[in-house]
Amino acid sequence: MSVMSDMVRKMFGEGDQKRDAGLKTPEDIQRFDNISYGTDDAKLQMLDVYRPKNAAGKLPVIVSVHGGGWVYGDKDVYQWYCMSLAQRGFAVVNYSYRLAPEYTYPASFEDTSAVCSWIIANAETYGFDTGHIFGVGDSAGAHMLSLFSCALTNPAYAEEAGYALPEHFAFKAIALNCGAYKMWPKDDPADMTSTLMKDFLPEGGTEAEFRRISCVNFITPDFPPVFFMTCPGDFLKEQTQYIIPVLEENDVEFVYRRYGNAKNPLAHVFHCNVRLPEGQQCNDEECDFFRKYL
Repeated sequence: MSVMSDMVRKMFGEGDQKRDAGLKTPEDIQRFDNISYGTDDAKLQMLDVYRPKNAAGKLPVIVSVHGGGWVYGDKDVYQWYCMSLAQRGFAVVNYSYRLAPEYTYPASFEDTSAVCSWIIANAETYGFDTGHIFGVGDSAGAHMLSLFSCALTNPAYAEEAGYALPEHFAFKAIALNCGAYKMWPKDDPADMTSTLMKDFLPEGGTEAEFRRISCVNFITPDFPPVFFMTCPGDFLKEQTQYIIPVLEENDVEFVYRRYGNAKNPLAHVFHCNVRLPEGQQCNDEECDFFRKYL
């Protein structure tokens, strides 16, 4: 493991623990925990399902792809954020996936596909409306969700990348939060993303690998409608300049929101903080965006 990956795990872990200290499962949420969806690593290939207790029948689904620089994070870190989405009237699937450097690309994408297949197979048990499935992802999770959405809507890319995709699965719309959409090698050991790529990519980050994991190269007019956001304190905020022209060129419906200002710059993935008013505003607006497609 690189020094950068080790640092990310330590730094992000401490920050998340501090942010979520004292939180408890909301009384209006029903949760189903620690469900296995894979076979390769039982400890990592697990998911939770959250539903509002007062909701009967099938609900629209949100699949959450967690962030963490491809090397950190799991469903436990994201449970509070995901339960807050469930409180807005959705069945939310919150899953852990295999992390780098122990597992390199495309392991995490294979896990996303397996989760989506699990959703289709278990729709009756957990009350999933499989005709209305949405996705949220932040940071590395937004990167992964954007690529997975490309694979679902661009058969040539799916074949090139060698993805095994779920059957009868499609996103009605997605939300990409503080994500990375265009990747390229940088000769800068201080650049976190490029350094983490050496742990994430099997060949350490060749030009061909960076091209294959940049969604801007593979978006087509069939890409799902997307809500994406950033803030002044987001270290990936410049990434929006790469995806907007591609979405416009392909006539993909999108909403772009920039939260915060110079006096209140917020921070990368601020929306995961369920105690933060701006985070709740963002999550409200994303769920309202999804409701347009119900």
